[in-house]
Amino acid sequence: MTKIVGAAAVGIVATGVGQNANSADLTAYNDPTNPALPKPGMKLDVSRAALVVIDPQVDFMSPRSPAWPVVGESVTEHNVVPNLVRLFKATKAVSMPVVISPHYYYPHDHRWEVQGPLEILQHKLGMFDRNGPLTLDGFKGSGAEWMPEFVEYIEDGETVVCSPHKLYGPQANDLVLQLGKRGVNQVILAGMAANLCVESHLRHLLEQGFEVAVVRDAIAAAKFPEGDGYLAALINFRFIANGLWTTDEALSSMQAG
Repeated sequence: MTKIVGAAAVGIVATGVGQNANSADLTAYNDPTNPALPKPGMKLDVSRAALVVIDPQVDFMSPRSPAWPVVGESVTEHNVVPNLVRLFKATKAVSMPVVISPHYYYPHDHRWEVQGPLEILQHKLGMFDRNGPLTLDGFKGSGAEWMPEFVEYIEDGETVVCSPHKLYGPQANDLVLQLGKRGVNQVILAGMAANLCVESHLRHLLEQGFEVAVVRDAIAAAKFPEGDGYLAALINFRFIANGLWTTDEALSSMQAG
């Protein structure tokens, strides 16, 4: 067993989760040869679509993150950061809205008495911490900050940064409001983490009547002894998403739409 660097103080340990945990063998993620479910065939219309990126932050996508020992392999093997840069560039080029649904924890959030396993872990690691909702003191250089590769796209004066989603889905933030106010009813969804916030955003947007495509190589998830979060999410995306695209497919859809 290998202790997670930077998380030893909270007693987290990681062990292999099948082949993927140790060898980056991606065959487990291949689509079935003879699928039983039909493809919905989502056609993108850029005039009513938006790119929604969840948690494009240091504490999920950088080796600086205390969570990197469990998310790093997935982020790396799917080329998540370079693929998100490609999505940002392409979306800006066709003037589609870009909306960020971020994760922030403020000091008062650390006093929650009711928490799930991942919330407990994130609070112990200090992930997404900010000094308060009305200040950016300490934001620069923190784990809550945007990945450096994304700053020029997020801080361009056009990108919408929603209020933070506190757990997994966007029910507690203004994502749906911001999309609706822009006449958006199609969403290209990317970010972190696949089986947590991405899947929760997908499910909520579907329930609100949006058509949603998930970009399968612009998402990633943790690999714990409990399981591979990416694989868990991928199975559900095949069941419920209107589209399950690669970055290349998403870019082609933008150019065609």
